Amino acid sequence: MIYAVVDIGSNTMRMNIYKCENKDISLLFTSKQSAGLAGYVENGIMSKKGIKKATDALRSFLEIVNHFEVDKMHVFATAALRNIYNSESAVSEIENKTGLDIDVISGEQEARLDFIGATKLLDLKEGILVDIGGGSTEIVTFKNQNIINAISFPLGSLNSYKMYVKEILPNKKEIKEIKNHLAKELSGLSEIEEGNYKVLCGVGGSIRATRKLNNWIYETPSDNNIISSKNLKSMVKFLSKGSKEAIDTILQVSPDRIHTILPGMIILNEIVKKYNSEEIIVSDYGVREGYLFDKVLKE
Repeated sequence: MIYAVVDIGSNTMRMNIYKCENKDISLLFTSKQSAGLAGYVENGIMSKKGIKKATDALRSFLEIVNHFEVDKMHVFATAALRNIYNSESAVSEIENKTGLDIDVISGEQEARLDFIGATKLLDLKEGILVDIGGGSTEIVTFKNQNIINAISFPLGSLNSYKMYVKEILPNKKEIKEIKNHLAKELSGLSEIEEGNYKVLCGVGGSIRATRKLNNWIYETPSDNNIISSKNLKSMVKFLSKGSKEAIDTILQVSPDRIHTILPGMIILNEIVKKYNSEEIIVSDYGVREGYLFDKVLKE
């Protein structure tokens, strides 16, 4: 069986096409659209332009699907369509214009699917998992490969940029505002116990972009999936200077994340500090694979 799984995110929209035979899963094709949907939200309402952007991206995915013998296409949405006041009408309009059904998943579901996806690839017994998306952040604590707590809060790399940053990179004042907002979100997480989580599992585009930057700056192999907390802190410090060198580095490594990579790294660095993590192990599997394993293949 061949399945297409589409993730409508706040920063990017992605489609993966998988071939599933018995328990063997292979990725046949992947496509990404940097839709930046969180940028089309004002006062909690997604604009008509944002709805059109999502619709156009899905139509382009449908064109790709027609070139593959896809048995079924599944589309789900995270914070992009979850955390807006006109969620129901926006989803309905996109569905009507594309002929696709959209499954809007909750923050807690997203966190759980992140865990299911990541742990299919990495052998993690216990620890903490973090996914920094464009419009939300998910945190999961787990022990003996079982979830203890899974939470989500509506602050991510793109909406924090939109809320607080005026230029390309945040200045000192804007960085402080992002940190203060995050501190309020983290202080409300009574479910997540304070503690030492030596290893943090990172999933999602923001953290994968951070890994790419780490491997570029520190000249480690491109398939390296470990970021030390020391390296993360140094990279945040370097980018926070807002120098031409900092901007040029982002343009060389992740040009499509020029506005969002530093806000995402600030969020990650603060979480690493709060939970005393020494290193981040980055998983290439995340919510899309979790959705495939938990929703699609269980049908």
